[in-house]
Amino acid sequence: MRKLLAGGLLTLLSVISYSQALPLREQARIINTLLAERLNTLLPVLMERSNIDCWVIISREYNEDPVLRTMLPAEWLNARRRTIFVFYRDSVTKSLEKLAITRYNAGNEIKAVWDMQRFPDQWDALVNLLISRGPRRIAVDISTDFGHADGMDHTDYQELLRRLPEELRTRVISAQPLAVGWLETRTPQEMEFYPRLVQYTHAIIAEAFSSRAIRIGVTSTGDLEWWLRQRIRDSGFDTWFHPTVDIQREEGRSKDDIIRSGDLLHVDFGITYLRLNTDVQEHAYVLKPGETAVPAGLKAAFDRAGRLQDILTAAFSEGRTGNQILAAALARASLEGIQGAIYTHPIGYHGHGAGPAIGLWDRQGGVSGSGDFPMHNRTAYSVELNAVSEVPEWKKAVKIMLEEDGYFDEKGFRYINGRQREMFLIRGD
Repeated sequence: MRKLLAGGLLTLLSVISYSQALPLREQARIINTLLAERLNTLLPVLMERSNIDCWVIISREYNEDPVLRTMLPAEWLNARRRTIFVFYRDSVTKSLEKLAITRYNAGNEIKAVWDMQRFPDQWDALVNLLISRGPRRIAVDISTDFGHADGMDHTDYQELLRRLPEELRTRVISAQPLAVGWLETRTPQEMEFYPRLVQYTHAIIAEAFSSRAIRIGVTSTGDLEWWLRQRIRDSGFDTWFHPTVDIQREEGRSKDDIIRSGDLLHVDFGITYLRLNTDVQEHAYVLKPGETAVPAGLKAAFDRAGRLQDILTAAFSEGRTGNQILAAALARASLEGIQGAIYTHPIGYHGHGAGPAIGLWDRQGGVSGSGDFPMHNRTAYSVELNAVSEVPEWKKAVKIMLEEDGYFDEKGFRYINGRQREMFLIRGD
């Protein structure tokens, strides 16, 4: 499998420039290959780690469980009628069964086992399967802390409990640690091409912060936001949020938000591609006539935010909770005199992904529930934060808001495709 990825799929990715996504058929081939790898190598490990031997995912068409969506083959855009997946891991043989109580196989990996002649009722087929396997635990997607892991709807939950015999009903538990593990963990194969996705994101931002997209004194922040949206569509990518562009300037905010000389620009932008997401915030400065560089005060403010990034990622450690990482980073920042806020989140299948929340912009004292979740190896994060600094040239404070995507594993933390070290420069009038 790894050889196929290295020799085939990555070759496809390498010949495509950032301005053009792969054809849909090739995208589907990548998605299905990676999904097979995840189901066959990652899922058994996560089930053992979570001490869960049976995972039941139930979803109806157009009301899909967020986890189930990530397990559908690329050719399935939605669940079909009621879709039921059952993953059963035999603790003795270590074998994993990937079964579907459906009319059709879910791609090549999850096989349909519903005998409709014997069990015309789909629920009866599920109960028979569970009785025959006798799992110690039946995990379902219900969760207080993570919406991503709370995808089982009320109707299906009630019906499952009603249909199960008492002995099995008492074994139903939350699949939260397994569901979050599935969503947050990035495989080595995914990380071989994730840098390309972030590279695309960086490249589009660089193009947006240039004369190709901006006419000084004419282009508004709204114009640039829609330029970015159109650029995403024209490139064959998708996005999970509308881009935002905002201005800070010496004399204050203008009502029309027209981009002018001397403006400090900020963008929040991300793409969705091959089921993975990016999330990046960077800055640009519009040079005034005669200027050749960013004013010293703005540069110092930008560097201070970069230092806060370093402080935060140095606090990353396996087993540490999001709240512990947050507290350690803020304490160190305070010692260094940095006034900032940290609101970093996991990223992967979702832009705001499942896993440890490392602060929210309005919760710098910690986040109950998701902030208590521990950091695991092989997980990706959007390192998102801001630092506020006084800028002497402007005689006021400026907020530098940075966000870059990174990866954490046994070797520590690294940025997936680097990070912004200096502001983009846009020539003014």
